[in-house]
Formats: sequence, structure tokens, C-alpha cells
Amino acid sequence: ARGERKRQAKKQSEVTRLARPVLAPAATPDALSTKVVQVDVPRTEPETVATESQVIALLMSMGSPFSSSIFASVVGLQRELPLCKLNDELYIAAFVIFGDIELTVASARELVKIAPEHDVIITSESKGIPLAYEMARQMGVNKYVLARKSKKLYMGDVFSVEVNSITTAKTQVLHLDGADAEYLKDKRVLIVDDVISTGESLRAIEALVKKAGGIIVGKMAILAEGDAKDREDIKYLAPLPLFDANGSAIV
Repeated sequence: ARGERKRQAKKQSEVTRLARPVLAPAATPDALSTKVVQVDVPRTEPETVATESQVIALLMSMGSPFSSSIFASVVGLQRELPLCKLNDELYIAAFVIFGDIELTVASARELVKIAPEHDVIITSESKGIPLAYEMARQMGVNKYVLARKSKKLYMGDVFSVEVNSITTAKTQVLHLDGADAEYLKDKRVLIVDDVISTGESLRAIEALVKKAGGIIVGKMAILAEGDAKDREDIKYLAPLPLFDANGSAIV
């Protein structure tokens, strides 16, 4: 009888272990869970618009109700541009190529393709510097000229002009070194910048070049901001809109 009871207990024990319920994994695994969560990551390229003449292929608002930045595809490269407040009703998208070698090289390449014949490139301090350098390098030229925002000790026979810039919200003065002025004399000069907006900086450089005796053969930029897109005297790769207080593009 005792042996029979042991056999019955053993059978019941085995049945209990086999019948222990197995719970389905939770949607969110516990910290000690061994459940593997698989996430499918899309491998497709970001959406762009295949238009040769349009470099800004995508403008997409982020956030609500006001977007602090936009996404833009510039020469095929997607970048996030912060929106910067000028006043209560107007914002601009900050397009900065400093430190972005890929964007600088690609932008310079596209501008070189449509640049007029010239002898030297000039730009103003400071955002146009990497663009002017890269355009000159790609064309195999060993020099470009820079208009400075302040006089340097090494500069001689300096002459200057005043400029009002939308990005600095104050009057600036551009200076040209006497040696650079002499170099510009009677040469075909191409003016370049990263963005042309109000045109004040452009006019200041024009004044410097004319005073130096240079011959302006072209004015170029990566982007034309706001009404600058309607100018017929400049070449640019794409327009860049201004933005209202709601973060919407002003067409």
C-alpha cells in the first residue's frame, strides 16, 4: 500500500510539472526577459524631388504649432536648417556650410558648372569663405580675394564701404586690402556668397571691386532668399523662402 501511494504521488508530481502554464510574452518585455524584440528599419532613401534646376527639393515642417527648423535637400544632401527669428512676423532658415565639407564641395561643383568666364573670385567674410575656396580649388586657381569685416594689422592702403546685413541686423563695414585691390585691377571678377538675401552685402562687394578697378562679370550664390529669387542679375542654385510667425513658408 505504501509503495502504491508513492507511485501515485510521483505520477501526480510529473503531471503537475508538465501542466504548468506558459504565459505569452508581454508586449513590453521585463528587464530580465530574454524575449527578442525585432524592429524593421526602412532602408529606402529619403524622399527627394528629381528636378535638375531645383536644389531645394524638400521643405518639411517639424513640430507643432510652430516649427523650430525645416529639413531641406540641398544639392541632393538632406540637412536640417534652424529657423531664426528676425522679428515677430519674420523668420529665416539658417543655411550654414561651415564645417560641412560634403555640402561645400557639392555646392561648389554645381556653381562651377554655370559660372561665367572670370579671372578671380571674391567673397565677403565669413560664410562665403569655404565656398570661394572650394570653387577656386576645383577650377585649379590658387587665389581668391576676401573682403574683411574688420581691418587687420597686416592690411595696408585699406578702403572700406558700409553694408546692412539681414543676418546680423546691424550696419557693418567691409574692408579690402590694398594689395588685393591692386590684384583686382582690370581683372574679370566673379562675386560669390552662400546666400543672397537683401543684396546689401552684394552691393558692398560690388562697390569694393569697382573702386579697385575690377570688372564684375558675375554674381553667384548657392541660395537666393526671399525676393532675391526674382533678380535677373544673379545666378543661384535654388530659392530659399522666408517664413512667417507660424513657421509657414512665405511664397
